[in-house]
Amino acid sequence: MENIRIVLVETSHGGNIGAVARAMKNMCLDDLALVSPRQFPTEECMARASGADDILQEASIYQSLDEAIADCALVVGASARLRSVSWPQLDPRECAELVMQRAASDKVALVFGRERTGLTNAELERCNYLVNIPANPDYSSLNLGMAVQVVSYELMMQSQRERQAPTENRELAKAGDMQGLFSHLEQALQDIGFLDPRKSDKLMRRLKRLFYRAEPDMDEIKILRGILSAAQGRKSARRE
Repeated sequence: MENIRIVLVETSHGGNIGAVARAMKNMCLDDLALVSPRQFPTEECMARASGADDILQEASIYQSLDEAIADCALVVGASARLRSVSWPQLDPRECAELVMQRAASDKVALVFGRERTGLTNAELERCNYLVNIPANPDYSSLNLGMAVQVVSYELMMQSQRERQAPTENRELAKAGDMQGLFSHLEQALQDIGFLDPRKSDKLMRRLKRLFYRAEPDMDEIKILRGILSAAQGRKSARRE
């Protein structure tokens, strides 16, 4: 459980941060990351934490989501609605099973968005998977603290029933390494004339999904980037 990080993006109300801290402490989670919180700390935040002051005092504050997840090998974003581009999606129980498996050896981030608008599409593209909490389709109104509580509960239950299988000795790529690969890939595709500027966003989203499914390790990232560099070099040599 100590390898699981709860990330809140641009939370508007300090009281909601306190409610999240309370939910986390109830379920043995203690790594809270805040990305550009609008109100923190506040008296309401401390009051709603109801004794989980230590979670708030030790919370890390970041200026961007990329900074908050840079050292995480798995990133799961909470989303209340389907998106135009289908992303691998889990319910809270499936999410807990995957997260606990990966947290045995790597840092994992669970990312929750703004109270009113959630995560942007660009932020969701930073995630390997999305987690969606099933609710009444006519009234699916879970507040931030409730959403974190549901997911945290499933993590706690999974940790209690889990029987660890032997894990592979692989150093999986972190979120920062994946973003580096995506930037290099996009530049290489432009350099070799493959990327159509009119369709680049859609193509890159699909390529990101492909690589997220593959879950490459660091050696594989180096191989892929070596291939991209070689392709860029050959293109330059032909021009000369």
